[in-house]
Amino acid sequence: MSKAPETIDEYISAFSPDVQTILQQIRQVVQSAAPGAQETISYQIPAFKLNGVLVYFAAFKKHIGFYPPVRGDVRLEKAVAPYAGEKGNLRFPLDQPIPFDLIERITKLRVKQNSAKATSKAKKERA
Repeated sequence: MSKAPETIDEYISAFSPDVQTILQQIRQVVQSAAPGAQETISYQIPAFKLNGVLVYFAAFKKHIGFYPPVRGDVRLEKAVAPYAGEKGNLRFPLDQPIPFDLIERITKLRVKQNSAKATSKAKKERA
């Protein structure tokens, strides 16, 4: 990319049609799993925010990166283990089917975690 994208549409449009399709599907999965989440560009990649950042995703030469690392749900951590990179961030190879069901589960977990964090913070502020 010659200049940093300002919108998710701009980000997605910079890739080949097949990668654009995958990125749009990820976007739709996240939108349906996190209604009300705001789209933004953060660190020059697509992100969704709801009580803080929920998830980021990015296209690379051979994979789609999905962030942040999954924590707090043992079954989900086990399910994403085959995709975990060295820092726990996920890498979905472009030569394999993208696990949209996992993306949905991760997003729902992050919504729950961010909501709990926001509620806890609000209680502390009132105390």
